[in-house]
Amino acid sequence: MFEHKLGYVEWLTEHFYAFTESLGFHLPHKTMDHVWMVLFIVLFYTIFMLIWRKKFNIYPSFVQQILEAYHSFIEGLAKDIIGPEGKQFVPILGTLGLFILTGNLMGLIPIFKSPTASINVTFSCALTVFIYYHYQGIRRHGLAYFKHFAGPVVWLAPIMIPIEIIGHFARPVSLSFRLFGNIFGEDTIILILAGLVPFIVPLPMMLLAVFTSLIQTLVFLMLSSVYIAGAIAHEHAQEEDEHHEPEMVPAHA
Repeated sequence: MFEHKLGYVEWLTEHFYAFTESLGFHLPHKTMDHVWMVLFIVLFYTIFMLIWRKKFNIYPSFVQQILEAYHSFIEGLAKDIIGPEGKQFVPILGTLGLFILTGNLMGLIPIFKSPTASINVTFSCALTVFIYYHYQGIRRHGLAYFKHFAGPVVWLAPIMIPIEIIGHFARPVSLSFRLFGNIFGEDTIILILAGLVPFIVPLPMMLLAVFTSLIQTLVFLMLSSVYIAGAIAHEHAQEEDEHHEPEMVPAHA
């Protein structure tokens, strides 16, 4: 099996386990490539934002224009799918988008690996979305949020509850495996091509990988927005029906 080994990552992993053992923690030695890549992304954007937040002004630089365009895109996506309330979800969606897109593209740089080519990373992102949209649903509707699991009528509850539970738990699984499968597959193909013919041949696949990375990020954000929209919209139809019930008009004598 083709494997892209990074010397400095192995060095970091070796010293990490040596440090934990010196503290008395004997952890099982496992590959930590994806962990270091995630830490690099977090560190990069933390430093980047700390530097650039002081440089924002009324006459935007090229970098500021890119950041503002990205913010506008995420805000538009959230409003289109979630509705007028979508603006409040821009921070979570924008953060996920930056992290996933950067993670997808990192594998195209020889000194890095794509952390999103690890199921541990993609499942963590999906689990974050899963917990977040349920939290928003409970926050918005309280315990009444769980009423939609029972279906539209009471006698369907024994059938609908298991279906709804399975459906909701399938969401993080599908989100994580879709992203993982695409990024892992494209990185493996590029690695094989680079091993066979290092020059020119891998370039078309690398260009395709850029497009795939963008598409997979967009799909993840769109599905996350749909899940959030569904969570905060429960009971809205019933509330509107109650507010718009026709009033009884007294019959004229």
